[in-house]
Amino acid sequence: MKRRINNLVLLLLGLLWATGTNAQQTIPATGGNATGSGGSVTFTVGQMVWNMFPGSSGTVLQGVQQPYEISVVTAIENTEFISLVCTVYPNPTRGLIKLIVESEDYKSLRFQLYDINGIVLQDEPVIADETEISMDNLFSSIYFLRIIRDNREIKVFKIIKL
Repeated sequence: MKRRINNLVLLLLGLLWATGTNAQQTIPATGGNATGSGGSVTFTVGQMVWNMFPGSSGTVLQGVQQPYEISVVTAIENTEFISLVCTVYPNPTRGLIKLIVESEDYKSLRFQLYDINGIVLQDEPVIADETEISMDNLFSSIYFLRIIRDNREIKVFKIIKL
């Protein structure tokens, strides 16, 4: 009889311990690991539960996918004399972008197309008020189109290639 009571008490204690432990709280739809030359990342799609852990040097959000983007805004002084418009069809593009310069002074401009690592892929003069730039031979990534006059950066456009 005592043995039966002991087994029952152990069973109840085991059940209480199991309900008090933390386990996976959600079943994600999909996920995986991606690796490349710049590092690796683990991602989950469909994760609905998250926790926030604040600390003295920052905050960590567990379970939430956070975008990380660095943007640098650059310009030179007194740019009122030029109006640059970069039109990307479609946005993001699959291969062709069009640079439209709304100024008569387009002949003194040149453009440079950079990849995300800062490597110059194209460096050419702007030859018309509408210049088509082909990106057909480039991989899907983020690129930067830099407009230059007299070795000074006028404007930088961020272009996403699918």
